[in-house]
Amino acid sequence: MTLGKSGQKMNRDMRKEKDILGELEVPADVYWGINTQRALNNFQISGRQFPSSFIITLAQVKKAALLANYELGLIDDTKYQAILQAVDEIVHEKKMLDQFPVDVFQTGSGTQINMNMNEVLANRANEILKQPLGMKKPIHPNDHVNMGQSSNDVIPTTMHLVTILSINSELIPTLESAIKNLDKKIEDFKDILKVGRTHLQDAVPIPLSLEFSVYKQQLKANCEKLYEICKELEFIPLGGTAVGTGVNTHKDFSDRAINLLSEITERELKSSIIKAEAISSHRVFVRVSNELKTLALSLLKLANDIRWMGSGPRAGLGELILPQNEPGSSIMPGKINPTQSEMLIQICIHVIGNDTAVSYAESIGSTLDLNITKPLIIDSILDSIYLLSKGLTSFNLNCLKDLKANRDGIKRQLENDLMIVTKIAPEIGYDKATELAKKAYDEDKTIIAVLEESNLEEKEKLIEKLKAHTQK
Repeated sequence: MTLGKSGQKMNRDMRKEKDILGELEVPADVYWGINTQRALNNFQISGRQFPSSFIITLAQVKKAALLANYELGLIDDTKYQAILQAVDEIVHEKKMLDQFPVDVFQTGSGTQINMNMNEVLANRANEILKQPLGMKKPIHPNDHVNMGQSSNDVIPTTMHLVTILSINSELIPTLESAIKNLDKKIEDFKDILKVGRTHLQDAVPIPLSLEFSVYKQQLKANCEKLYEICKELEFIPLGGTAVGTGVNTHKDFSDRAINLLSEITERELKSSIIKAEAISSHRVFVRVSNELKTLALSLLKLANDIRWMGSGPRAGLGELILPQNEPGSSIMPGKINPTQSEMLIQICIHVIGNDTAVSYAESIGSTLDLNITKPLIIDSILDSIYLLSKGLTSFNLNCLKDLKANRDGIKRQLENDLMIVTKIAPEIGYDKATELAKKAYDEDKTIIAVLEESNLEEKEKLIEKLKAHTQK
């Protein structure tokens, strides 16, 4: 079976629809209409579609608008009931999610995905009223489903809301689970002292639990920042319509629709102070993306440190014993690699790339009265949230959970650590301590062995101090 221009099977039953640009064939059995079909024909770009979370959230915004218009007496009961049933089929039953095929890379306002939703809801509502698809009667996608709205305000409102919901339902629970596992590791490792390292060189001893406390503190801080940014995202421009002017909208629509959307989503949503600002610029998403990038950097450190500390098993640091999940080489028998760390590192690098895209999207896209990169921004944000959530979940389950300390290896390294001499530097002076360290290095001995051979006064006391320090 060959495919047509829009990727649809040829010989498929088609219906004809008409708009200002002329007639166009649309597959007879789909709920989208001519506007969506033009988008399918004209934007065959990436094959990337909006995720179901965005579609469902957009439907929730449509529901709030519908309820507000009904309460304000702007739509009759028959139309209201039919559209409400259609929208609830998406919101509650997750039906028709395959009816949103438009590419993410489309017009910068997101008009095509907004019209895709308007057409699907209108056609399904007309079907409920026993009318054929594609007729736009008695329910029209623009006049009724899109009443009091514009892509200018509906799409940013959806962007704000889906980001809040995704962070709270996907990312934060994953972070909290990882923090709990780090708490367990801190407890497991509380009695282990190991060689510290700076500049990839040996440094003074450090508790292994302290290193894991660093990772925990970073993730806690990331969590707190994500909660904070969600508060800013709660300000939405619904009711701003075209460029934030509120044109063609009832004076009470905005407040009523936002209150209803708050009830639908169980979020404390508020009207943007200046709706035009939330339409023409998306600086808040630059902040969101920056927090996601900062989280990625925290996870990058966690994954990379664990990879380094688990290196070996004979010729590396060998301080941690990583879970053996799968063979690591197609040619070297018995080799096991830190694959979970490598997976998470790649995700973090990808998220950093997404942040760059969002920064450019705001800097170049926010021109005059409309940011024209809305689809790119939200696709990048949701992609980062999804990947960080999935990646950290896997890392948490397949690496962090069963991570163990190589106590014998850590002990051997600590006994040979030259930088333990730092502990007695106040008693013997920096220069003398340096001499001891150099002698120990040159003769391949421990600091304690060199001390035992020295003629320093109170060397026994110094040796005891070092032993007590390294055996905590």
